[in-house]
Order: sequence, then C-alpha cells, then structure tokens
Amino acid sequence: MRLNPEKKLKFSLKLYKLTSELWTFESLVTMEVAQSSIHRANSKLFCEYIGAKFCNVKFSDVPINPNVEFHFILSFAIDYTSDSSSHSPTNGKFNIFWDFYNLSPSKVLSIKNSHPNVKVALSLGGDTVGDVHAHFNPSSVDSWVSNAVSSLKHIIKEYNLDGIDINYEHFSSDPDTFARCIGQLITTLKNDGDIFFASIAPFDDAKVQKYYLALWRSYSHVIDFVNFQFYAYSKGTTVSQFIKYFETQSSNYNGGKVLTSFLSGGSGGLSPENGFFTACNQLKSSKRLHGIFVWSADDSKANGFVHEKQSQELLSTLN
Repeated sequence: MRLNPEKKLKFSLKLYKLTSELWTFESLVTMEVAQSSIHRANSKLFCEYIGAKFCNVKFSDVPINPNVEFHFILSFAIDYTSDSSSHSPTNGKFNIFWDFYNLSPSKVLSIKNSHPNVKVALSLGGDTVGDVHAHFNPSSVDSWVSNAVSSLKHIIKEYNLDGIDINYEHFSSDPDTFARCIGQLITTLKNDGDIFFASIAPFDDAKVQKYYLALWRSYSHVIDFVNFQFYAYSKGTTVSQFIKYFETQSSNYNGGKVLTSFLSGGSGGLSPENGFFTACNQLKSSKRLHGIFVWSADDSKANGFVHEKQSQELLSTLN
C-alpha cells in the first residue's frame, strides 16, 4: 500500500514524536540512575575543622589513618578587617583568622608531605569575627567576586591549599546575590586550577537554608560535598531522628554528597556516646555514608581525639 504525501508526512511526524519521547524517557532514566548512584555510594572521606579557637592544636596532633581520605579545614578566612580593635566588612578581601602560628604554610607542607592522603582546605565565613557576627555583606556581585578571587588566590598559593569550604551563617544580602557571588567564586577558582574541591556547610535554620539552597539550585555542579551541621539539632537527638534528618537534608541537597557530623564535646546533635556511630553504620549498610566531619580539632585535643580515631576506623573498612 502506498501512502499519499500528506499521510506520509503525518506518519513521519508521529514517528519523530514517538522517537523524541523515547529519547527523553531514556535520558530521564539515565539521570535518575546517576543520581541514585551518588546517593548509594559510601566514601572514606574524613574532614576536621581546625584552628578557630587558638588552642595551640597542630596538624601533627591529630591522628591520621592512612586508609581514609583526610581533609583538614582551616577555620576561618573572613572578609573583614583584621585590626583587633575593630572589625568591619571588606567586600570580599579575605584575611586569615585561624591560628596561623601553629597552622602556618610550612606546617601545611609538612603534614601533606608526611601523609599523602591529606589535603588541606580553608573555610570562609563562620559565626563570628572577634565579638561580632561575620556577615556576608557584598557591595556588588562583580566587586565582591573580583576581590574574593584575588585575595583567596594569594592565600591558597601561600598555604598550598586544595579546596574551600563555604561557612557563612549571617547575611546582609539576598539569597540570589549570595548564590551568584559564591557560585562564581568557586567556578573561577576551579577553572583556574587553584582548588580541586569545594564544600558548603549549612544547618537547619530557615533563613540559612534559603541562602544555601539558592546556591545549590544554581551551582550544585561545582559543589563536591555538603558538610551539613547535624550537631545544630538538639542535644537529645536519637539515632532514628538523626537518620530522618539525614534523609531530609539529602532530599534538600538532592544529588549531593551529604556528610554526617558531630560536635566535639557533644553539646548538640547526636554525640558519639549516644549513638552517632550506630547511625553511621546504618547509613553504611545502605551505602549512604558519604563521609564524616568533626567540629573541631581544637575541642578534641583535650580528649586525645578518641572519636576521630573511631570515625576513621569505621571509614577505613568501607568497600
């Protein structure tokens, strides 16, 4: 049977539409499988924030298991003036506010040479500078990004750093401006080969989440880890509640590698004494343990880093 030209055209259009729909369906399935594989993959990543409290803690004080990927995160670099008498915003011109005497460039080089599995990053922002809140306070997107790129390139080169962590907790801008500034900063530093990974450190506060979720929606492709502050939940958190919180934040930061976390001293969240490692083992069994981070080495020094050792031992057994 021969089709007239009009019917042939209609048939061709239907075939094209069917083929397009099948291609779209296959693409969605592929994307879903890819996202699922991210969610269902354990990781041997261990991160420790260090230097914020000037407790004379050194890199060499912290036990390092050779069978994990270990990240030290220097805390903090802040775009505020470093004059001790008065701190004011500098629109992206970052200064060092960690214990730079004990955590100097030569100490970074030494710990990395001694332990090939160690990388060192710096964290931006934090809660306070001196006795005032450290606000994200850009004059404009372009000027803040330009200043931040320039000042951070200098620090990263001087300290031979590998990554950055975004840890702002207070904001004097709208979420879109925050997303554009931070997203462009990470993208530029990565494209220029200055850093190899980037993380963000949100917590469960409605205002804070607006800013980090805006950043995630636009720039998740350049963010490698989500260091979610699970210790910001109440001290009485149970194992089942912790798992629920983890699932909620994994959904919020869909496709991201959300790390579990605890606070040295156990004043918030699920502590190691009350079931943190039980929760981690549950996530491990379902291949959702993307890593563990600790706040902080400054506090853990007093107890001999016992929970750091336990964390790394758990991570070292992952397949």
